[in-house]
Amino acid sequence: MNDLTPKERIFRSLKKQTVDRAPVICPGGMMNAAIVEVMNKTGHTLPEGHHDSKIMAALANDVHLNTGFENFGIPFCMTVEAEVLGSEINYGTLSCEPKIQREVFSSVTDVVYRESGAMEKNARVNAIIEATYALSKRYPDVPVFGSVTGPLSTSASLVDPIPFLKELRKNRDGAHRVIDYVSDQIIEYAKLMIENGASVITIADPTATGEILGPTMFGEYAVKYLNKIIDAIHETNTPVVVHICGKMNAVKKFVPQIKSDAISTDSSISLKKLKEEYGQLTTMGNLSTYLLEFGEAEKISILTEKLKNDGIDIISPACGLSTSTPLRNINAMTNRVKES
Repeated sequence: MNDLTPKERIFRSLKKQTVDRAPVICPGGMMNAAIVEVMNKTGHTLPEGHHDSKIMAALANDVHLNTGFENFGIPFCMTVEAEVLGSEINYGTLSCEPKIQREVFSSVTDVVYRESGAMEKNARVNAIIEATYALSKRYPDVPVFGSVTGPLSTSASLVDPIPFLKELRKNRDGAHRVIDYVSDQIIEYAKLMIENGASVITIADPTATGEILGPTMFGEYAVKYLNKIIDAIHETNTPVVVHICGKMNAVKKFVPQIKSDAISTDSSISLKKLKEEYGQLTTMGNLSTYLLEFGEAEKISILTEKLKNDGIDIISPACGLSTSTPLRNINAMTNRVKES
């Protein structure tokens, strides 16, 4: 079984089948591994790569080859969905990822609902799906992870987040309507990536945390709409990974209700204990990104070995990597996973 391709290994892991070892991946989007050191080394750079499919595909391959992560992860930010739906984006620099410059609406009552098809008509989405297609055809043994921003985070990038979070309590009908609409748009976007060769879809929803929502609203909003998106993606026979940010004590009981094929968490969470408590979970993570940026390679290697020994199913950074993360530290992680 040690002759598994990276794609076979991740698929077997997500299906709870026997593998020779855990895959080591970084899925893109919020968890983007396009670090400055790789871009300076190869000459394929951001922000140009956010719009140009050839640069995007080349950079995704650069990351794969230089870091040792066993996948391609695109796009390289969390702003695509909000841009399509009208928010103003700052595309950042070589060392600074894109961010929301201005949300287009001030309240859920102001949202203008676009018809389906908006994603397919967007130039940046088309660059992403062209890059997805090119990577999947050129490197069929390497999985392409298409990363989407979750429904709560996208909604809070469309509507000013402060009033939006208040309206989750004060205008539930309006909030549900917006999040449902956003979920439909995310599904459309994910399906475009799948139709063009994406192997796995990852959903990162940093607004949907226990600290921000609390248990009641996490169940009412996060679980409901994550599952709506997951169900739609599963209809295409494509696996889904969900990343949950922050501490989970307040919302841990909801984790088994999320229908994804794997759960990724922050480094503050003991995935070993989570696996012991919920034996059916496929776990992903969760090496500290702070450690990856500022730590020593030897300590990174040791903690990676601990994740292996704890039986974590898929090993990856715990959250978003800093663009200044040293390549040697990432290599310490990926090399240790691959050691027998």
